[in-house]
Amino acid sequence: MIVGEEKFPSLSVFFPAYNDAPALPELLRKTFAVLETHVADYEVIVVNDGSRDRTGEVLEDLRRANAPYLRVVTHEENRGYGGALRSGFAAAQKDFVFYTDGDGQYDVGELPKLIALVRPPTGLVNGYKLERQDPQHRIWIGSTYNFCARLLFRIRIRDIDCDYRLIRRALLDQIHLTSTSGTICVELVRKLELSGCEVKEVGVHHYPRLYGRSQFFRIRSLAVTFYQLLRLWFRLVVLR
Repeated sequence: MIVGEEKFPSLSVFFPAYNDAPALPELLRKTFAVLETHVADYEVIVVNDGSRDRTGEVLEDLRRANAPYLRVVTHEENRGYGGALRSGFAAAQKDFVFYTDGDGQYDVGELPKLIALVRPPTGLVNGYKLERQDPQHRIWIGSTYNFCARLLFRIRIRDIDCDYRLIRRALLDQIHLTSTSGTICVELVRKLELSGCEVKEVGVHHYPRLYGRSQFFRIRSLAVTFYQLLRLWFRLVVLR
């Protein structure tokens, strides 16, 4: 598939959101501007994962303003990052699915860099952070986690922790994701790589978090994070 002057044919964009009310209006404004310019047939989905701030109210206003292109999936209780991604993938209806976080740390304006790389064999286009803009402890934890995940699961992409991905939906229909935590990214990438699809990577910018706080890579939950990774390794590698 050559993407030049012609628009990309079919794309679902979704954002998992947890207490991201301040970031969502600008994120969605920019998203629709990008899609109108570069994509012929599109939809936008936001998964409100049990937010306790005004995310629900903000999304309802945005849904009315952008109907029928914007849909909202609401979890009454927080299901974790993995649960939010699984809901987004299940809701997506177009031929390709792009997702990134709803907190604005990635620039949706770089989406055209990903769709420009799609060819018939391409199943995954994965971003990698050109420079991580996080506190030093999160950078260290992220680097260690990325190293361990690549080693344990023999994953080839360079940045498992970069949630800026474009995926062929037919492949998502073939794999079964079970993780409810942030380890879903490891499970997703491993299963996509094992499918034999073509995988491409492109550098994207990463920006400081302006609102809220991450549920993943926090010092308090560090032991839990690596325990979840080891459980996933045992399930996907040892018992396979």
